[in-house]
Amino acid sequence: MTLLVLGVLVSSMVHLFPIAGVPARRQLIGRIGEQTYKGVFAFTIVASIVMMVFGWRAITPTAVYRASAWGYAAAELLVFVALVLFVTSGVPSNLKRVVRHPQLSGLVVWSGAHLLANGDRRSLVLFGGLGLWAIVAMMLTNRRDGVWEKPEPVPMASELKPLLVATGSWAVLFFVHPYIAGVSLSLAW
Repeated sequence: MTLLVLGVLVSSMVHLFPIAGVPARRQLIGRIGEQTYKGVFAFTIVASIVMMVFGWRAITPTAVYRASAWGYAAAELLVFVALVLFVTSGVPSNLKRVVRHPQLSGLVVWSGAHLLANGDRRSLVLFGGLGLWAIVAMMLTNRRDGVWEKPEPVPMASELKPLLVATGSWAVLFFVHPYIAGVSLSLAW
C-alpha cells in the first residue's frame, strides 16, 4: 500500500506545484533552466505512474464496500465521458464553453467511475486520491486565474473529433486494461 500511496502523493504534489507555487516554480526554472525543469517534471510524473501501477498490482484487494452490477455499466459509460472531456481539453470544442477544466473534470469523472465499479481499499486510495487531487487542482487554478473567460463558439463539426478520438481510446483501453490494471473489463460483467 505504501508504494501506491507514495505514487498518488508524488503525482499530486508535482502537478499542484506549478499551480500553487508559481513564484517558487519561476525561481526553480531560473536556477536549473526550463529544459531541466521539464525533464525533472516528466521523469517524476513517469516515476509516480510506475509507483501507482506496481503499487496497485502488489496489493490484494480488501473490500470496503460491494460494487453493484449497475456500477460496472455506469463505469463504462462514465469512462467514455471522461475520455471525451480529456480529449476536448486539447482541441477546439463548444464543450469548453460549459466546462472550464475539461481535462481535470474528465479525471474526476474517471475516478468516480472506477469507484462505482470497485469497492476495495486500493481503489479508494488510487481513484479517490486522484479524483481529490483533480478537484483541488481546479479550485487552485480558478483562484490563480480569476474570472473565467469562456472561449468563442466553434462550428458543431468540431465536436466530432473528440468523440472519434474518445471512441478509439475507449476501444484501446478495453483491450489494454488487463495489462495495466490486471483486471479484464469483460470479467466485470
